[in-house]
Amino acid sequence: MNTVHVTILILYLVGLVATGLWFSRTKKISTGDDFIFAGRQLPTIVMVGTLVATWVGSGTIIGGASFVYSYGPLASLIFFAGTPLGILVLYALARRIRVSGSYTVPQILEMRFGISVRMLAAAITILAYVGIVAYQFTGGGSIISLVTGLTPGQGAIIATLIITFLALGGGLKSVAWSDFFSAAIIVTGLLIAVPIVLGRTDGFTGWWEDLPTEATTLSGGLSALALLGYFLPTFLLIIADQNMYQRLGASRDPASARRAMAGMFFASFLIYFPVIVLATAAITLMPDAEPGDAVLGLASAGLMPTVLGGLILASALAFIITTGSSFLLSVGSNIVYDGFARFTRGGLSDRSRLLIHRITILVIAALAYVLGTFFPTVLELQMYSYTVYGVALVPPLMAAFFWRRATTAGVLSSMILGVIVTILWEQLADSELNAVIVSLPVAVIALLVVSLLTTPRAEALPDELAEPDPEIDPQKER
Repeated sequence: MNTVHVTILILYLVGLVATGLWFSRTKKISTGDDFIFAGRQLPTIVMVGTLVATWVGSGTIIGGASFVYSYGPLASLIFFAGTPLGILVLYALARRIRVSGSYTVPQILEMRFGISVRMLAAAITILAYVGIVAYQFTGGGSIISLVTGLTPGQGAIIATLIITFLALGGGLKSVAWSDFFSAAIIVTGLLIAVPIVLGRTDGFTGWWEDLPTEATTLSGGLSALALLGYFLPTFLLIIADQNMYQRLGASRDPASARRAMAGMFFASFLIYFPVIVLATAAITLMPDAEPGDAVLGLASAGLMPTVLGGLILASALAFIITTGSSFLLSVGSNIVYDGFARFTRGGLSDRSRLLIHRITILVIAALAYVLGTFFPTVLELQMYSYTVYGVALVPPLMAAFFWRRATTAGVLSSMILGVIVTILWEQLADSELNAVIVSLPVAVIALLVVSLLTTPRAEALPDELAEPDPEIDPQKER
């Protein structure tokens, strides 16, 4: 246990808690929109920071590093490519997402396909997001264990409490500003760490020359389908990620939403490339390490300057904490807006929405903590959660925006079969292939075939989902 690392970690956590307390004050959070959209007043640079930090959680710092350590840097380029490609899709949709004024992704689907699709989409979102929250708890526990000497289970309890507190406190305002500062620190820390760590690998060249032969190939020893099975879940998730939609909804106007996505596209490379290089260096510097500790182990094992290692560990934990808080906040909105608010006559008052949202967050946090104890690795839970959500929601969302011939029956068939095939494959199939390789084609074919055999609900896209006129004054748009 390194005293400096422990001190930096504690100070960082205290700062996160203080941020949550500051933004939990009544005058900062007085309405449901304040809680979930930060009053739609986030500056663009803060938007970029919160988009990056929300996306880059334990799935990157631990799950992604684990993939690099196991299969090598070239294969990891394919693994990580899903994010920038998905961002380009969201950039194209950013104006429509902002103009739609929706609180949740299922609400967007209802505009086109009706209430039955919204309810099924909400249920699937809750199922998947509880899993994503669970592996943030697990990942946060791993970092706390590395730094303090506590067991991963004890660390997970601490991570659970802090993640839940941030989500309960100031909502998106506290999460977004915490994200922004954490993103700035970890990007700086990772970029500084790269030359320092490479300098320890035989004159900057050993990080590649000393790799096992298989790790220097484009496939990393995986079959093409297996590699595609790692790429697709991330690509699909970001396209339909409700956190992305809610943050775009929190932007000041449609133009700001597009600028934020452009900023996220470039900022993502400042995270992924250092993670790939550092995790690759760990293959030779720490040959007996656990794959998930590839990057964090470099910081904790004294292979970086002490203060730099402490900052990377602390900000990595902060990324995981704020990602967990974001997903807790987001899945809570499904229960509030897709459930209570949707079926309450006359709607819910702001006070009621805030109260129900916070109670929901507590319940979901408890469920996620229990779920996390059943999956042995972050990467395993990551692939399962990403696949369930991406396979079920991406085809309907793309149909909602782009295919006028899609029908409610087609969308329902696609979602139901996508989830069933994913779960059955994960539980019963004995294969190296991730479920997405089978379940995504099933979902797409079901959507196409059933839609062509049934009558569309509407001939035209709703105004809320159509491409807005760029000449319209952004201030007049929702």
